[in-house]
Amino acid sequence: MLRVGQGYDVHQLVKGRPCIIGGVTLPYEYGLLGHSDADVLIHAIIDALLGAAGLGDIGQLFPDDDPRFKDSDSRQLLQTVSGLLASKGYRVGNIDATLLAEQPKMHPYLKEMQKNLAIDCQIGIERVNVKATTSEKMGFVGRQEGIAAMAICLLEIK
Repeated sequence: MLRVGQGYDVHQLVKGRPCIIGGVTLPYEYGLLGHSDADVLIHAIIDALLGAAGLGDIGQLFPDDDPRFKDSDSRQLLQTVSGLLASKGYRVGNIDATLLAEQPKMHPYLKEMQKNLAIDCQIGIERVNVKATTSEKMGFVGRQEGIAAMAICLLEIK
């Protein structure tokens, strides 16, 4: 049996925070605001994975009012979700994700992001695709107020 999930996340860009996306710290003067490290890409992927398994969303599993998750490394959260899925008999078939940002430019970092995601989900890198686009200067992404990410995944029953 196959199950499909989709996820979406957005975080505001602010000064004084690192810009961590896909587990990669990007050299940029702004970072993403959030309770954890605010890794917008990983958060969208977590929501897609949890949705495919019918297990709610990231906020239910890792509430932003719980001090245990303050400044959490989102890669560790993804590893936790991956383990949870495996314990329920799921295997990640593939992940496809899109980052929406005017700046910083994502292209030089996409392969490293894919590698991190594959490691954390215990799948081959060929099963992970990450791409990036702009919003042509429209909306909050275009005004460089934030970064968004969308993800879709396929889960297989082992």
